[in-house]
Amino acid sequence: MNALVKDAAATKVSAPESKSAPLRPGERSDSMGKAVSNAILLSLPDAEYNLLRPHLETVTLPQYRILHEPGQQIDFIYFLNEGMCSLVALSRDGRSVEVGIAGKEGMVGMSLTAGLRIGPFRAIMQMSGTGVRIRSEVFQEILPEATFLRAELSRFALMSGLQVAQIAACNRLHEVEQRLVRWLLMCQDRVDSENLPLTHEFMAQMLGSGRPSVSLATAVLENAGLIQNSRGTVKILNRKNLEQIACECYSVIQHLNGRMGLK
Repeated sequence: MNALVKDAAATKVSAPESKSAPLRPGERSDSMGKAVSNAILLSLPDAEYNLLRPHLETVTLPQYRILHEPGQQIDFIYFLNEGMCSLVALSRDGRSVEVGIAGKEGMVGMSLTAGLRIGPFRAIMQMSGTGVRIRSEVFQEILPEATFLRAELSRFALMSGLQVAQIAACNRLHEVEQRLVRWLLMCQDRVDSENLPLTHEFMAQMLGSGRPSVSLATAVLENAGLIQNSRGTVKILNRKNLEQIACECYSVIQHLNGRMGLK
């Protein structure tokens, strides 16, 4: 994963001028008229959305694309329409663990809302998708004028903080099998698909566990008929039963999901 680099499209480019027709009530699109389905952007009143719209650029975000690195300047913030991004804490010896996730319910680059141009974690696309991005400096200029957006981002930051705390508790208190179940359910909540493109190696990195432990836990779930595991893909076969064997951490996180616009 260290060999992965940011896409050349992440270099600085001028935001395209808006040439599409004015928005109708309830309509949401980027500067070129492409549909937007991010929950935060859909929640904005038209007046605030129109401040952002001329600067929104739709981008394709393949799996493992790094959106920003810890300690480096954040050039763009991202509102995902599809897919899922992991926030990953890295250690000096190369180990990593996932500390948060964001999908269509949120934003990637939250440190900018506090006036910080760098973040403490790696933001990497765990599952491919699409989104819209906006230059950091433009976003910071608009934010003081967008009171509703500031409130929505503050709420998302609070919910994400509570989620991070619950994940930390889960990683400390529960065995890898329960943590894996919780994590798979959280992934599916954000991508609305039975098929999750995940390798054992990547799952081990996200859970802060060894690959053999993850492979064993995956085999237990597959033998129970809860998932189907093939090369690079995990298919959820019985979500209801997965929820029943999940630790209490997932029920807490699922309650937070509803407050963030997820199912």
